[in-house]
Amino acid sequence: MLDEIWVDEAVFALRPDFAVLVMTAHGLRNGPTDDRSRAWLAAASEQSVQTEKIDAWKDAYRAFGAKPQKTRPSVDALTRRLPLPEINQAVDAYNSISVKHALPIGGEDLDHYAGPPRLVRAEGGEEAEALGAPEPGEVIWRDDTGVTCRRWNWRQVARTRLTEETTNAIFILERLEPMSMEELKEAGEELANLLTELSPEVRISTRVLSGVK
Repeated sequence: MLDEIWVDEAVFALRPDFAVLVMTAHGLRNGPTDDRSRAWLAAASEQSVQTEKIDAWKDAYRAFGAKPQKTRPSVDALTRRLPLPEINQAVDAYNSISVKHALPIGGEDLDHYAGPPRLVRAEGGEEAEALGAPEPGEVIWRDDTGVTCRRWNWRQVARTRLTEETTNAIFILERLEPMSMEELKEAGEELANLLTELSPEVRISTRVLSGVK
């Protein structure tokens, strides 16, 4: 699966500085929020909001016609909900890393995918459940069935949602400048460490896709 994930050149043309670290976690043991994941959320909630990184995502949204004040980039919406809400251990893990680095991160159930994830510009009308069909040119994550996340990282569909029953997951960490590639990889390592703390036998693999040749 990891080697089959791709980003369309039209997305890199929109934002040449875009890069994504994709991480698969097989054999994950998730569960309800506990004292450990609660502490991760609390520590992240004390971080200063890095507005420059979030502003870069707002600019990216405007570039394909979205209004970031109406449909906010995920990390922008998350930082407006501080202190961070408790969801489940794995979601708490990636939300804490997201806020710490001002980095949009999505976590989804890999077993509910139909084919590999890919980031494309929508043709318009793709299946997106209750989120409504994307507009032509909108940046979307999708699989063979339809949209998995609308407006780049605004909102995920329910079909691939990461739950307490998830055992195989994929995490998508998305970077724009001014975040460095080194910080992106550092955030990935931090997330991998938290997931390993939750599930010592988890098998983690990563891959970075970038428009930089």
